[in-house]
Amino acid sequence: MAAVTALVLTLEAVVLVGLNLFLGKVADVQQMSLAGIEPRAMTISAVIGAVLVGGYVLTCALILARTAIRDLPPRGFWRIVLISCAVVHGVLGAFCVGLVGWTAFVVLMAVLGLIVWSLTWYGAGDDEHVERAPASRDAAAPAQGEVSAPPTGR
Repeated sequence: MAAVTALVLTLEAVVLVGLNLFLGKVADVQQMSLAGIEPRAMTISAVIGAVLVGGYVLTCALILARTAIRDLPPRGFWRIVLISCAVVHGVLGAFCVGLVGWTAFVVLMAVLGLIVWSLTWYGAGDDEHVERAPASRDAAAPAQGEVSAPPTGR
């Protein structure tokens, strides 16, 4: 699941970078200005935005590719980055309904679903690992100073 999501996010990064570069070129060629900002500044801002957005989404794709290769869930900061990516897709999907249309909304919600699915898929595997560790320890003889009775509850 993480490998599929990584592939989808990589394609999305390419599309987002291309779209930002295209819009920056359009603003430059047509000499568009917003509230007196120079057209060249808008073009440079679009290029910077393309690099930042593409880098962010590509970083999320790399985190998921690493997750798929190692078959271990992302932890700590990298998990937070993926959760923020899911939140960004949810917010952008809500804005896309009015600005772009339902097709863009469906695409963003599908990517959101893939990210959440990847996060929860590997989250369940992490719980199984935690459950297995005490069970294998119970089979061994207790060390000096340990009680041999199993715990009575959680």
